[in-house]
Amino acid sequence: MATLPASSLAGAFNFEVGLRLTRDPNTEIGNGGFQECSGLEIEMDVQELIEGGRNDGTVRLAGRGKYSPIVLKRGMFVPEGGTVASELWVWMQNILTGTRPVARYDGTIDLMSPDRSRPLATWLFFRGLPSKISGPQFNAKTGEIAIEEITIHHEGLQLKV
Repeated sequence: MATLPASSLAGAFNFEVGLRLTRDPNTEIGNGGFQECSGLEIEMDVQELIEGGRNDGTVRLAGRGKYSPIVLKRGMFVPEGGTVASELWVWMQNILTGTRPVARYDGTIDLMSPDRSRPLATWLFFRGLPSKISGPQFNAKTGEIAIEEITIHHEGLQLKV
């Protein structure tokens, strides 16, 4: 994935986000910097089995896993050219206008060391699908950025240390 220069917007944050097209890993949106990232969680359903004759409790069985959507707030993707990437907006618009097959992106979220020289941990998510993109509310007195919030639903999450 593209490496961001230290002077770019992503240099102010402690983590980086990267997206690559699932069916063609060479097609990427690039790396981005965001102020907030949430949704790095997995929840598992627990099913209870009530056994006849066992009155002191129930048997608990592992059920399906559920992945929370990744929510990125206040940031942008900056490809190697240094301009703001519009691919996130195009991704969502293509889906809504009926472009098929629907583009799915695999992503990485790297927690960077304090000096930003290396990732301390990396979360990988698979087959991402955007469900919400919000732009900023522009105000000439503030330095608003290109994406206020993006929500990405996905089909899997792994932690790579």
